[in-house]
Amino acid sequence: MTSQSTTEKKNIEAPERLDRRAILHELLNERWSPRAFSEKQIESWNIVSLFEAARWTPSSANEQPWTFIVVSNEETETYSAFLESLSEGNRRWAGAAPLLVLGVAKLTYERTGRSNRHAWYDLGQSVANLTVQASSVGLAVHQMGGFDVERVRGLFSIPEGYEPVVVLAIGYADGASKLPADLQQRERAPRSREPLEKFVFTKQWGTPSPYVLTQSPFLNTVPSKN
Repeated sequence: MTSQSTTEKKNIEAPERLDRRAILHELLNERWSPRAFSEKQIESWNIVSLFEAARWTPSSANEQPWTFIVVSNEETETYSAFLESLSEGNRRWAGAAPLLVLGVAKLTYERTGRSNRHAWYDLGQSVANLTVQASSVGLAVHQMGGFDVERVRGLFSIPEGYEPVVVLAIGYADGASKLPADLQQRERAPRSREPLEKFVFTKQWGTPSPYVLTQSPFLNTVPSKN
């Protein structure tokens, strides 16, 4: 069966990944955060699949402290107001995405009323599940922390005890050429991350684990994928 990922992304080249140490699953390897989005609307069955993936995320005490507020660009007035809540840098490109989503964390446990210090972590896990599902159906997700928290709180009447945490721009990726020149350069730049030995330790803080001081022997035996 041909995946929608193949058909939708065949003309969009993701930036190269630098300094890979191991082979990743294709869905993780293909994930990236574009700023250029196609005008193509997202099919309803693909949208529901994103939130079904988020729904089955594990969470502390199974509290499931995530809420998502979904706004399509077909809801013109609300979408425009939501877009205006983003930082100036994000507004430059995010308005091309057909879907903007606000991720909200519930800050207390439902059963006890105690503070849930894992709520943001659990919301993050649910968004991670959502992004992998998005990759599987050919969609791209760009996550943003640059937005006016109080403005979205008022816009969506978010009650006390719930915290707006992240905004997601979701759609089908498009070519970088539609972006302003400076963003085109950023869109095409190779991707890099901190080396593993900087954050995977053993015995004591700052001592790299020997497991990450190596490279998979299979890495060079398969074609490199962006």
